[in-house]
This record gives sequence, C-alpha cells and structure tokens, in this order.
Amino acid sequence: MIALQITSMKQFMHHLLVADTFEPFLLEEAVIGAASTFTLDGHVNAEFYGADDADKPSWEFRPWSELKGLCFDLVKGKRTPLFFRFVLHLMPEKTAALLQKEGCDVDPSQVKALVLNIRYDGSKAVLTTGTAFHTFLLSKEPDAIWDRALKKYLDGKGIPCEEI
Repeated sequence: MIALQITSMKQFMHHLLVADTFEPFLLEEAVIGAASTFTLDGHVNAEFYGADDADKPSWEFRPWSELKGLCFDLVKGKRTPLFFRFVLHLMPEKTAALLQKEGCDVDPSQVKALVLNIRYDGSKAVLTTGTAFHTFLLSKEPDAIWDRALKKYLDGKGIPCEEI
C-alpha cells in the first residue's frame, strides 16, 4: 500500500472527471460533500436486468466511465467541494493481465480487486492503493505490483504526485 499526494489539483481533476484516464476502473463508491452530501453506490443491481438481458454487466460495479459525468456535475460550480472520496477497482480483466504480465506468484483468481482510494479533504487529494483478496495470503507481491503499476500509470498520464 502506498499513498500519493497530488501536486496539481486542476490537472488531476481534469484527468479524473473529464479525460478517459480512469476508464479502466469500476466505481465501488463515491461520496461528494458540497451544499449537500451525495453518495453513489456503484454496485450493479442485478434485479434491474432480466436473466437473459444482453445489457446486464458482468462486473460487480459500474464502470467509472458511466458515472464520472454525474460526479462531474456534482463537483462543478463556483465553489470547491468540501470533500470527496472515490473507491475505484481496476477492471478484473486488467487486474489479471497485469499480474500475469508481471509474473506474479499469486494466481490472479485469488485477487478480488486492485483498489484505488481517492480522497480530497478540501485542500489536497491523496491516492491510496489497496489489494483485496478472496482469502488470506502470505504473499505481498500483488500489492507491490499494483503500487509500481499505479505510479508508472500516473507518470505516463502526466499526473504529478509525490509519495507520502
């Protein structure tokens, strides 16, 4: 697990809410504190879809690309939000591909999610990585792979940050 502090909020917010930078992620939860506090639960309601509905998502959570516009609408305006937090999961197929590419000693099926927590407290934003497993594992290799991959990804996208 690492924590990265964003050093250019304006640039980061563009990447988060406008650009396609975070499209490889699913949204578990969003909480935005402005004039009111808004909470979005990203879980897919399977009951909404019929058993044979072709539009039924195969993931547990909604893609960030489908909900970022709503989050943008809640954040934009004359006043800066008091706070926000987003819990994102790297898409499962991207998680498996990353772990396999890096030659991880853990079977990708044991990794429930590679998680990215984004917290803004009114003055700064901090990104924290996390790894969720289906069962207890001694290996920390998936964590290390995710930490390195996220830093490399952010750097490649031109998102300035520093490890804290």
